[in-house]
Amino acid sequence: MLKRIALVAGLLLALAACQDGSQRSTRHLVPIPASTMALMESKGMARNDPILIRSYKQEAEMEVWKRASDGRYALLKTYPICRWSGQLGPKVREGDRQAPEGFYTITPAQMNPDSAYFLSFDTGFPNAYDRQLGRTGSLLMVHGSCSSSGCFAMTDQNIAEIYAIAREAFAGGQRAFQFQSYPFRMTARNLAEHRLDPNIGFWKNLKEGSDTFEVTHEEPRVAVADARYVFDPGDAAVAAAVARKRQSDEQEVAALVAQGVRPIRLVYDDGGQHESFRKVLEASASADGSVTVDASVRSRLGDVSRPDALAAGPHVIYLDGSSGAQPGPLNLSYAAQKPMR
Repeated sequence: MLKRIALVAGLLLALAACQDGSQRSTRHLVPIPASTMALMESKGMARNDPILIRSYKQEAEMEVWKRASDGRYALLKTYPICRWSGQLGPKVREGDRQAPEGFYTITPAQMNPDSAYFLSFDTGFPNAYDRQLGRTGSLLMVHGSCSSSGCFAMTDQNIAEIYAIAREAFAGGQRAFQFQSYPFRMTARNLAEHRLDPNIGFWKNLKEGSDTFEVTHEEPRVAVADARYVFDPGDAAVAAAVARKRQSDEQEVAALVAQGVRPIRLVYDDGGQHESFRKVLEASASADGSVTVDASVRSRLGDVSRPDALAAGPHVIYLDGSSGAQPGPLNLSYAAQKPMR
């Protein structure tokens, strides 16, 4: 009886996330496309060099970075995200449809060649940071198709290429790669616009790691202490350069606020997708705005979860008084702030 209960619970847990399954195939052995191999060569990268991945929800883009001949990571290629679900902000609990945000470690054991969504890798949520805050959830994947309930769906074609790049990096000796997941690109404008969001303290903490990577182009060394990510810059010179970047960004944010950039909150019906994919769905929209995922759309994107929720894009709510919400004090410091649970 206990075994049966455990089995049912396991099935329900899988359904609550992205339902990764078992489907035996050899698609995980497909080589890296010749065009991408040529791109690597042009950038001084080898097939087996280590990788690092960065993801951005608002822009719906995922970047694959690869270590070049000078020992530093450089951007190899940017892939459009076909579907992510939920809102900007971290995943908090099982079933909230949130795609995770934070710094995650991907090992070969997390790569799934038999995914029900073509190919996939598990983000590793919850990590040590998430567990300190009591956050729950599992099977949060980067996978194919265009369907998400807490995952990053990349289409079959794009996940096949990303998977192949990761596979070759592991074959070259990389034991794990870092997956950095952000709500948006950590630009001064985005920080100015989202300055009153309840998640801003958490996002500024993520920016510390982003700044470290952008200064060094080396994988940030990440630890967790007192419910915060802690990033080891390595030496005093790097720490000083990161501090200078942070100060410069804060000054730019302050200038944008002084120029009248309004604080906003983006509210999604259920996540978003890259503009290139939205145009595919718009072509199938009827007069009343409903979207039918017909055979032509499915052949390009695969299954599309809740297409009507994607059609309108995010709703912009201004938090400057004109919408009825009063702005609080502007805090540009990166001091510890209580994270959302």
